[in-house]
Amino acid sequence: MLHNLRKHLADPVVQPSRRGFLKLSAGAAGGLLIGAAVPLRSAAQNAQTTELITPFVHITADNKVLVLSKHLDKGQGTATGLATLVAEELGAAADQVEADFAPANVELYANLAFGAQGTGGSTAMPNSWEQYRQAGATARAMLIQAASSEWDVPASDITVLDGVVSGGGNSATFGALAGLAAQQQAPSDVTLKTPDQWKYIGKTFARVDVPQKSRGSLGMFGMDEQPEGGLVAVTARPPRFGAELSSYDASAAMEMDGVMGVFEIPEGIAVVATNTWIAMQARDALELVWDEATGETRGTDELIAEFRALLDQPGSPAEPRGDAAARLANAAQVIEADYFFPYLAHASMEPLDMTVLYDGASAAFWGGSQLQTTDHMMAASTLGLDQDQVEINTKWGGGSFGRRATGDAHLVVEAAHIGKAWLDAENEARPIKLVYSREDDIQGGYYRPMTLYRVRAGLDTDGNIAGFETRIVSQSIISGTPFEQFLVHNGVDHTTVEGIAPTPYSIPDMSVDVHHPQVGVPVLWWRSVGHTHTAYVMETMMDELAEAAGRDPIEFRLAYLDNDPRTAGVLRLAVEKAGAVPEGLHRGIAVHKSFDSYVAEVADIRMREDGTVKVERVVCGVDCGVAINPDNVEAQVEGGLGYGLSAVLREEITLTDGEVDQFNYPDYTPLKISDMPEVEVHLVASTEAPTGIGEPGTPPIGPAIANAIYAATGTRIRELPLSRHGLA
Repeated sequence: MLHNLRKHLADPVVQPSRRGFLKLSAGAAGGLLIGAAVPLRSAAQNAQTTELITPFVHITADNKVLVLSKHLDKGQGTATGLATLVAEELGAAADQVEADFAPANVELYANLAFGAQGTGGSTAMPNSWEQYRQAGATARAMLIQAASSEWDVPASDITVLDGVVSGGGNSATFGALAGLAAQQQAPSDVTLKTPDQWKYIGKTFARVDVPQKSRGSLGMFGMDEQPEGGLVAVTARPPRFGAELSSYDASAAMEMDGVMGVFEIPEGIAVVATNTWIAMQARDALELVWDEATGETRGTDELIAEFRALLDQPGSPAEPRGDAAARLANAAQVIEADYFFPYLAHASMEPLDMTVLYDGASAAFWGGSQLQTTDHMMAASTLGLDQDQVEINTKWGGGSFGRRATGDAHLVVEAAHIGKAWLDAENEARPIKLVYSREDDIQGGYYRPMTLYRVRAGLDTDGNIAGFETRIVSQSIISGTPFEQFLVHNGVDHTTVEGIAPTPYSIPDMSVDVHHPQVGVPVLWWRSVGHTHTAYVMETMMDELAEAAGRDPIEFRLAYLDNDPRTAGVLRLAVEKAGAVPEGLHRGIAVHKSFDSYVAEVADIRMREDGTVKVERVVCGVDCGVAINPDNVEAQVEGGLGYGLSAVLREEITLTDGEVDQFNYPDYTPLKISDMPEVEVHLVASTEAPTGIGEPGTPPIGPAIANAIYAATGTRIRELPLSRHGLA
């Protein structure tokens, strides 16, 4: 039964050979750490095949090159970047390359940055840089070996260009040689191309997702899943985080046409129906009573008061340098400032969804899985299955910004609970798609943590920094997750202090301490995580210190970047490209290193007659090592900047008596097209290995705008969003 239903969930444009490859990869044994592309079939199978199948590269008889992405592509261009690396070393023509997602298999597809299969921390390109080039080069070598054997031509005399293998007066396409290549022994070592030989890397390669998105391909995104016989589920969850169900009456819901079942699950009450609208209408008809004794009942004002009280108490220290307290005690000037950053939702265009098919003996899931290993483990555990009885099939993600990367795999777990409840009710196994509405996601967590800061920074009589103290109060994102042992040390969550402890500035006497209060509001990483607030605090304070010292803010920063030439380099680049401040505009600057990349942003703003801010232009200097796809790098910086600007202007999540006040875009207002400035992105030419780029464009935009507002109005903005001040 399960096998027959699964076939209806397959993308109709996928060839049977590709589905076979996915199953083959999922079951393959052995480790794949760098780029070995060892054929996964037996010698007998290889002798019969017309395809070359390796873990990352699949060449079909019809001359297509399929690149398997081990990372989720949620719009950031990861699949295109990985396809570029393979195509470069393989010698493929750009128009023959396609991409799809690898199955959940940590042995084959681990993120080398953290040892599990998953996407996050802007690691997709850095951890795949060598691996995918080697995979392409290995497949190329096997094609050459096949041609050499078939044509009796020395391998050294054979060339590969634009998907054609040539030598000794012979030529053949990849597809024609794929079967023979599958019979070759994969080389133990390959030589990668040098930068002067690159045709695609650092130049251009078309986005591999554009054709499918342009066609509106069926089943591309998880929300698109419409399997034959499929049902839809929505869940009624407690209005206050942590509350528990006391009682419910589903009689009215069960009388509605199209409602197939109502089930109590750990997350609340799930309604299963024939379509989304009926499921949501039935959910509204439920009569629910919640026991809120275990729920979070504090509102934003109460939480802020408790957080502020902690600012008066020493916290857990994070990487102190020198003796900041002693230097501050003897400083000629001391600046003190408190900062406030609200809870933020992710608000991605595609809300959460996950399709499950469970028959009691095995299970399969389809959706935008960002941490496949975590989802795989938790799905199996929830259903009492072994991992080899569970499939995680990754679909394209319609945005994430951190939302789909959950340490507790709550989306997959909830879908598993629904699948199990459906089967336990003696129903026949059917695919069920769990759908979150926009309201479900914005009101039901998870969020960037609300964060408060207190800063004390001193200057000596020569205008140099004499001590810098920072205290942070913020919930820990990592505590209680599988990542805690790696990212929480001595009571400090690294994601809270990243970007300020350490900082690229060579400030000799600096201390940072942290409080992680216990709050029932679920929190999660949000695009650029702690850098969103550490950059804001550091860069607005550097401007304030420069003014107090009577020094130019650019020169002041550069004086403390003597040990970080790459940060200094992007600052100089952005300032140079920005030129003079246009008449009637006001300028702010910020520079920040995050995810091993360096971004400076120069923002020019105009104050409207109504007192609000219009960001007219932002000029960016970016150093991310080798830009694999320069156009995509620029797009990511533009998008990251826009995402950060959206939050800075108006976005915040507030609570009243523990309930979230916002519900959808009308009151959690994203960036409008009229808000988006003209953006220029200037890349530093580099031979360094690629570093992260999905997130580093976000942190500098807030402080750059705040510094420009000060230049325009003389007001320091230490509380976000700007709408709190009537500025947006």
